[in-house]
Amino acid sequence: MPTSISTVTVLGAGVLGSQIAYQSAYKGFPVIAYDIDDEALRAAQKRFDHLAATYLNEVPGADDETTQAALARLTLTTDLGQAADADLIIEAVPELLDVKQQTYSTLATLAPQHTIFATNSSTMLPSDLKESTGRPDRFLALHFANRIWSSNIAEVMGTADTDPAVYEAVVEFAVAIGMVPIELHKEKAGYVLNTLLVPFLRAALELVAGGYAEPGDVDNTWRIGTGAPVGPFQIYDVIGMRTPYNIMSHGDEDAQQMAAWLKKNYIDKGKLGLATGEGFYKYF
Repeated sequence: MPTSISTVTVLGAGVLGSQIAYQSAYKGFPVIAYDIDDEALRAAQKRFDHLAATYLNEVPGADDETTQAALARLTLTTDLGQAADADLIIEAVPELLDVKQQTYSTLATLAPQHTIFATNSSTMLPSDLKESTGRPDRFLALHFANRIWSSNIAEVMGTADTDPAVYEAVVEFAVAIGMVPIELHKEKAGYVLNTLLVPFLRAALELVAGGYAEPGDVDNTWRIGTGAPVGPFQIYDVIGMRTPYNIMSHGDEDAQQMAAWLKKNYIDKGKLGLATGEGFYKYF
């Protein structure tokens, strides 16, 4: 399907941001990947190199030529002015309202008028952010799942102010980068995926934080009992600990207690998941 979007920027080159950027580049789009400093960009480059190797092993049809061409289409920068010059900017910065609002307020002064802004927020409604964008008619949510090359859904959710033509352009872009667009008819915290996933992950954490079972036994129970390929604590390690921590920190009292437990036992010890080599499991 053709799309009116030809250039893309991804703000935030963390675990999922780097996947969005690489997948878009793999499908032929020139992509600017922005992060806050050179250290973050060095970490991003390692993620991109690892993604190239992962695609070789896991994506049908991927070869040295296609994976290296994707790397060549990526431009890494700490210059927000350079990053703002794109048809579509996908924001994947930390799940903190003030950080996102400040990012959009700055972008609003830098990006061309035609630029579409899309948030990949897992928890916030686009209505929470639309006023800070300076262009609520050209703003919506575009939410991806982790391991984007195989779990290839893209949830599209606008606000009452989103221009239908902008919404359709983003749906077309999602198709163009190999996603299955999931179109939400109105705003829903958690979209479809996290409305299902977050209670599941919380229930698993309650079992471990409460001392009822070990992570490996919880995962085995889920895999054997349902036939699922992975268990909840394997999912935690792929997502990383910071996003679940941020989500639970803004939840009810029980959720905040679990957030504190996660911080004490994992985050404060540097056990952030797969990206750091250890979370609920050790990787290297």
